[in-house]
Amino acid sequence: MPVKINRQTRQKLQQLVVIILAWTMTGIVIAVFEDLVLHTRNSLGPVPGYTLISSIVLNAVIGLFGALLGGSLLVFFVNVKYNDKPYGYTLLVVAGSFLGIILIVNELLSLYELGDSKRFLKNGLVWAIVVSITQLLLQINSKFGQGIFWDIIRGKYNTPKEESRIFMFLDLNSSTSIAESLGDKKYHELLKDIFIDITNPILENRGEIYQYVGDEVVIAWRYEEGLKNNKCINCFFDIKAHLSFLKDKYIGKYGLLPSFKAGIHCGKIIAGEVGIIKRDITYSGDVLNTTSRIQGMCKEFNQEMLVSIALIKELQLTDRYTTHLLGAIKLRGKEKEMQLVAVKPV
Repeated sequence: MPVKINRQTRQKLQQLVVIILAWTMTGIVIAVFEDLVLHTRNSLGPVPGYTLISSIVLNAVIGLFGALLGGSLLVFFVNVKYNDKPYGYTLLVVAGSFLGIILIVNELLSLYELGDSKRFLKNGLVWAIVVSITQLLLQINSKFGQGIFWDIIRGKYNTPKEESRIFMFLDLNSSTSIAESLGDKKYHELLKDIFIDITNPILENRGEIYQYVGDEVVIAWRYEEGLKNNKCINCFFDIKAHLSFLKDKYIGKYGLLPSFKAGIHCGKIIAGEVGIIKRDITYSGDVLNTTSRIQGMCKEFNQEMLVSIALIKELQLTDRYTTHLLGAIKLRGKEKEMQLVAVKPV
C-alpha cells in the first residue's frame, strides 16, 4: 500500500529538491571559478594531477552531500522546531550545525589529499554564505506563503490580473469574551496555537492563507482547486475535526475548545502587487467584502457556515452534507439581496 504524504510534507520535499539542485550547481560554479583563478597570471597554477572535470565532480558531490544533510536539517528540523523563533536565533542553530557539516566535508577532502587549512577556510566562507542565503530565502518563502514569493520574484502580478477565486472568512467564536477571560498575552498565545494547528487542514485542501486579521483568517482558493471534491467546504469541517482531536491540549492549556464560523463566496477579483517598502500581492474586489458580510450573518442565523448560492451551484455536494436555503437576505452595506445556504455535515 503506497504511503500517503500530506501536503505540508510534499512542500518541504519540494523545497529540499530545490536546495539540492541549487547547492549542486553552486558546487559546479565554485569548481569553474577555482579553475579560472588557477589559470590567472598571479596563480602558481594547478597541482599535479588536477583536471577541471575532476574538480567539477568533486565540488558537485560536496554540494549534493551538503544539500542532503544540511538542506534536510534546514527544512525538516530548524524551520519546524524553531518556526516561532527569531531569524537570528535560527542562524545560530544553523551556524553550529553547519560547522559540523564543514568538518565532515573537510575530512572527505582529506581522503583525496585536498584537506588543507586554507581550503577549509575558503570552503567554510563560501558555504556559510550559501547556507545563510538559503535559510533567509526559506524564511521569506514561509512569510509570503508557498509559491507567493516566487510569483513576486518573477513579476507574475506586477501588472494586475483578473482571476476567479473562492474565499472563506474564518472567524473565532466568542473571541471578545475569550480575550477578556484569558487576558491579552494568553489570548495571543491561543491565536498563535490555533493558526499553527489549522495550517495543515488548510494546505491539505489546497487552500492559501491570504491574511490573518486579528482573530480572523482569510483563506483563498484558485477557482478549480476549490471546487474540486468540494475542498473549500471540506476545509472548514477538517479544521473543526482537527481542533476537536486536539481538545485535551486546548482544554488543559486554555480551558476551552476553539470553534469557528465561516462565510464562503466566489467570483472575480483583481490580483496585483502593491507597496514599495512592504511589497505584497493583494486581492481586491467586491467578492471579499461580500464574503465578509456573509460570515457576519452566521451569528444572526445561528449557523457555523454560510455559503452563497452562486458557489453552491458550482459545487457537487455529496450526501456527506446537508444544505438549507435561508432565502434572499440583504447584507449590510449591499443594495441587492443575496441567497444564502447553510451547510452542515450529515
